[in-house]
Amino acid sequence: MVFLSRKEHFNAAHKLYNPNWSEEKNVEVFGPCANANWHGHNFELIVTVKGEPDPETGFVVDLKKLSRLIRDEVIEKVDHKNLNIDVDFMHGKMASTENLVIEFWKILEEKLPNITDNGKLHSLKLYETPRNYVEYYG
Repeated sequence: MVFLSRKEHFNAAHKLYNPNWSEEKNVEVFGPCANANWHGHNFELIVTVKGEPDPETGFVVDLKKLSRLIRDEVIEKVDHKNLNIDVDFMHGKMASTENLVIEFWKILEEKLPNITDNGKLHSLKLYETPRNYVEYYG
């Protein structure tokens, strides 16, 4: 089994805020992330595909195709956007990194079979900061 990863980058703003809570509770739980005027991050997304290499190409997945898929289906929808307002698949959800990576998984898992017969989505790692990240395995 071979695990192949591709890293992509995007910038986005968001706010962590539960409208069912008081302003005080939001600030207590989310701190500066509940800023009324939003805050932003330089995100790094690492997509890992697993599988056996194709005997004719030696690839689990063509990295050019994987990069294009990630950019077209995910990055272009979130880059330089407000995750709470501008991103359709985040409407009605808390714009946490955890929820964001789950939505990315749903998109990529559905589209990956269009570019590989051998590869399956293995994991997503989403860095919100250089020291904070989430991993998701579907």
